[in-house]
Amino acid sequence: MSYKSKFKVWRGDADGGDLNDYTVDVNEGEVLLDVIHRLQATQAPDLAVRWNCKAGKCGSCSAEVNGKPSLLCMTRMNTFVPEETVTVTPMRTFPIIRDLVTDVSFNYEKARQIPAFSPPKGVAPGDYRMKQLDVERSQEFRKCIECFLCQDVCHVVRDHDDNKKAFSGPRFLIRAAELSMHPLDSNPDRAEFARDEQGIGLCNITKCCTEVCPEHIKITDNAIIPMKERVVDKKYDPLVWLGSKIGIHHD
Repeated sequence: MSYKSKFKVWRGDADGGDLNDYTVDVNEGEVLLDVIHRLQATQAPDLAVRWNCKAGKCGSCSAEVNGKPSLLCMTRMNTFVPEETVTVTPMRTFPIIRDLVTDVSFNYEKARQIPAFSPPKGVAPGDYRMKQLDVERSQEFRKCIECFLCQDVCHVVRDHDDNKKAFSGPRFLIRAAELSMHPLDSNPDRAEFARDEQGIGLCNITKCCTEVCPEHIKITDNAIIPMKERVVDKKYDPLVWLGSKIGIHHD
């Protein structure tokens, strides 16, 4: 079964733009990226959209659908009624390059700032050993496909562009948490880094990042809140402070 559906697609560049109206054929079983490709093929060959795998694993086709940060390839058309007008816009948090393509270099800059994994001295790579329980603690965070939808929806940078210098955003707070939970990481300052360099104190745990994650990572509950607790313990818990002075490390 096929039908015609109405769309509003943002067209423009860094100098400005507007929503354009289109009517596009939709076939049963399609996702929104299929429709965007048909729009390119039939009506708007110059429409810019970033995509790669079309399988929800590369994170390339991030955009906003009816105002919600979403992957175009994971947005099924049967979630809309045929009479509904679907609005597709670029991610609002990042500078627009053209049409649905945004400049996400902010995220790569933040990634480069994170201190790398630091294995214990004198331990060869083939000698690394971890308990399965320790693997499971941070394995969830390795599912991240870097679609940056969590970064896009986070109001700390979405609504306050001046916070970008001080705040890394949820994607990189989970990276810090992952490394902090790793028993073979010898860097003792992950919590301090999250506090002083990543701006974790700016996060007020609204859980909007968790809601838009296509990999269903519990960003807030399993990464940000535990890291906040480590920050508070390290700074304010007198027993932790005393332990650090005599060489006892808090986990």
